[in-house]
Amino acid sequence: MSKNPRSEHRGDRSPVVVRDLRRATPVTLRDGRCPDASGPTGTDSDGAGTARPGSGQSGYAEAARLRERIAERTADLQRVKAEYDNYRKRVRRDRLAIREIAVVNILTGLLPVLDVLEEIHRQGDDHGAVTVLSDVLEARLAALGLRTVGAAGEPFDPHSHEAITYDASGAAQAVCTEVLRHGYRVGDHLLRPAQVAVTGPAPAE
Repeated sequence: MSKNPRSEHRGDRSPVVVRDLRRATPVTLRDGRCPDASGPTGTDSDGAGTARPGSGQSGYAEAARLRERIAERTADLQRVKAEYDNYRKRVRRDRLAIREIAVVNILTGLLPVLDVLEEIHRQGDDHGAVTVLSDVLEARLAALGLRTVGAAGEPFDPHSHEAITYDASGAAQAVCTEVLRHGYRVGDHLLRPAQVAVTGPAPAE
């Protein structure tokens, strides 16, 4: 009895190879089973990664660490900026103080010149050149912050006036009646007090 030739070759049938032009490697179908949807890397057929257990918690922890580091760096930058601002203010304050001290020293050395010019004005011996020199010098010194202290008629102030003479009268308070020598001030610095003649109430016995 002859055998069916188709049944003889049914066991060693070659697998059917299906080539998908969209894929780099061919897909082999064996015994009617579908190819595995997941590749060796554990990805789905659409290429998306499969979520692993615990990956969400690790991502949150990493984000928290990053936020903490950013907060630390921000605090460091704010501290450095505050220190720099304080340093800049201190340097500016020191510069102003040094400048003021230098101006005080220069003007203190020029006070005898101002006294000579004031005496010339008082005696009426000033001429055209002396008047011009005096006006220019006073304008320059005023630009540096020099201010005159002492004027007739103003209340006596022991902090800025030096009483050379004192005449008792029925006045309610002590008043400068005559300026014998002007005083000078630069800002809050009193270079010297004004020498004045004072009239005021009689001292209590």
